[in-house]
Amino acid sequence: MIKTLDHLIVAVSDINEAEKNYSKVFGIDPVWRGEHTEYGTENSLFNFNNTYFELLAAKGEGLGAVLVNHALQETGEGLIGIVFGTDNLKETHKKLSKKGFLGDISFGEGLNLKNNKIRKWKNLFLPPELTRGIFSFLIEHTEGNLPITNKFESSMVNNLDHVVITTNDADGFIEVYRDFFNIRLALDKFVDEWKSRMLFFRFNKTTIEVLEKKNDEEPKDSLWGLSWEVDNIKEAHSRLEKAGVEITPIKKGIKENTMVATLKSHTHNVPTLLIQHT
Repeated sequence: MIKTLDHLIVAVSDINEAEKNYSKVFGIDPVWRGEHTEYGTENSLFNFNNTYFELLAAKGEGLGAVLVNHALQETGEGLIGIVFGTDNLKETHKKLSKKGFLGDISFGEGLNLKNNKIRKWKNLFLPPELTRGIFSFLIEHTEGNLPITNKFESSMVNNLDHVVITTNDADGFIEVYRDFFNIRLALDKFVDEWKSRMLFFRFNKTTIEVLEKKNDEEPKDSLWGLSWEVDNIKEAHSRLEKAGVEITPIKKGIKENTMVATLKSHTHNVPTLLIQHT
């Protein structure tokens, strides 16, 4: 059903400021600057080897502007959405309908203001009773491609290592993401030092890391943070410090053969970790 983690969405109040800040964080420039006039939003896209990253701001009126403004008013800037890719949205729509999840396929088109190139796609917004609190939709790209970053230097971010999601119901999360979405569950263990159950779902060279914080409330999942991969964390650390980005000292990661550092500024309220696999 689902083939890729297509992209992640971050709500921001000022697209120009956010674009400048994330250019420093990633060490690369955005490949796309566009608008969704029908949704009342504008966006800036950074492209990586295994996904892309969307900064989204309100501009005008529409459902997108309502979504962004609501997020800014309720929680401020930060992660607001995760988008999954499929190569056959029509078939996926049929499977969802058989399970009782109704919705209509919509069509989208974007113009890159950098080069006047057009991309087209089809969307299927997922119902909240399925995604349990996370804004999410499925996408099938039908025409055009995002420009690629020609070369990732060793200090630049090149991959999304993992996205962190919190849940109060790990078993229910497995039912949705493994049993329904057909994403591979690679790990299910209890971490003593965190006193928490941890799940790893793996696909298209990235991981959804799930941490359970169990309670008696209704099942709810929340996007929490991102971990980005670099080839040389020492060079990345130096680059970021020179750019004025606050970052913690490098240390050994919890996962064997990794080195990590945490960004403390320029991320627009997105908990962000850099990681190097050694």
